[in-house]
Amino acid sequence: VQLQASGGGLVQAGGSLRLSCAASGRSFSNNAMGWFRQAPGQEREFVAAISWPGRSTNYADSVKGRFTISRDNPMNTIYLQMNSLKPEDTAVYYCAARLGNWPDTRDYVYWGRGTLVTVSS
Repeated sequence: VQLQASGGGLVQAGGSLRLSCAASGRSFSNNAMGWFRQAPGQEREFVAAISWPGRSTNYADSVKGRFTISRDNPMNTIYLQMNSLKPEDTAVYYCAARLGNWPDTRDYVYWGRGTLVTVSS
């Protein structure tokens, strides 16, 4: 099972980026999937999650109204559209999948390698 995140990069404050996470090795039907991030010197934190097939979402307060999570089920891919980016959004972003379908903030068992997002002021 592999989760491959991509789409990170350097962007100015106020800009936008779209992250993608492609899953391979198994289908994630009936699995909630999510995004987490880890800034230098800080613990990994929850960003957003989405149920299958995508009717329910969950966001950290710090990104509500700026980030949107979505999923393309036939493509086994999730996305994170990030708008109005702030320097404090700078982190390595990871995608993950959990065994249950509820877009919870914990109990994720499948993890991908991260993609770095850097927001300059």
